[in-house]
Amino acid sequence: MGVSTVSRAINNHPDINAETKKKVMETIQEHGYIPNNSARNLRRADGKCIAVVVKGISNPLFADAIEIMEEEIKRNKFSMVVRYVNFNENEIEAALELAKEKKLAGVIFLGGYFVKREKSLQKLRIPCVLSTSGCDGDAYSTLSVDDEKEGYRMTDYLIRLGHRKIAVLSGMPDDASIGLLRLEGYKRALREHGIEEDEDLILHMRADVRFYSMENGYQMTKELLGSGKEFSCIFAFSDAMAIGACRAITDSGGRVPEDYSVSGFDGIELGNYYDPKLTTMKQPIRDIARESVNVLFDILNERYRHVHRVFPGELLERESTKKI
Repeated sequence: MGVSTVSRAINNHPDINAETKKKVMETIQEHGYIPNNSARNLRRADGKCIAVVVKGISNPLFADAIEIMEEEIKRNKFSMVVRYVNFNENEIEAALELAKEKKLAGVIFLGGYFVKREKSLQKLRIPCVLSTSGCDGDAYSTLSVDDEKEGYRMTDYLIRLGHRKIAVLSGMPDDASIGLLRLEGYKRALREHGIEEDEDLILHMRADVRFYSMENGYQMTKELLGSGKEFSCIFAFSDAMAIGACRAITDSGGRVPEDYSVSGFDGIELGNYYDPKLTTMKQPIRDIARESVNVLFDILNERYRHVHRVFPGELLERESTKKI
């Protein structure tokens, strides 16, 4: 069967036999083929499009990053397309679908899980930049904070304030990315200070609630307060969950930080305007976003191969934690 016949079937031309069209469409469905929307203009298409795949629709951390990326991509005379995926979706598969629809020059992933997924990334056959830690492959670049180290720093800070019973609002039990890394940092700090780990103080997100959201933080904290388990402090693995935790404490008749200290992770703008202002580990997300675009274009322009860069977090001591 010729290429022109397939093209006429896909584009619903009237001059094609109905039985032939049926066979073409059945074959397309069987193999999961996604027609390239730019196919008619391939001679004019120059691949000057960068995709940004965002893992976590509700994550407010990425708003500034996307704005910065768009500015930098436009400055390089390229266009940008953004694809949002839920936490239960496969971000690499989403990028592969996007690559079939668009003529992409490269992909930047904001959030996501990539440990031991180098072969999947190689299927894209275009440069990839990941804003996540814990990966060091040769097929992509990574730019992020060291989540294990910064999880340790926040826990160490809380311990030095006098807290020894520190509850954590963590990721899913099977999380092998940022949630696991921050949890490992928390556990390392406990060990180095001679504090015994208490599994009852490690709470994992609910699967039926948006991940790393205020609602998830609220629900986990209500569960913790209702358990009767003794604790003096909560370390939430996102600012959104920390704000939800503060509201749960207030709704239960408690006070922050008088009764319970609460700290977060990310450094979103809302944390500086919440009452009390949120103590957090700030990620330099604007710097990471700008440098991610610069690295991608350096690779496209063959200035150098893939790189792995770690940015320092900034511990912001605010009103939601106190010394005991």
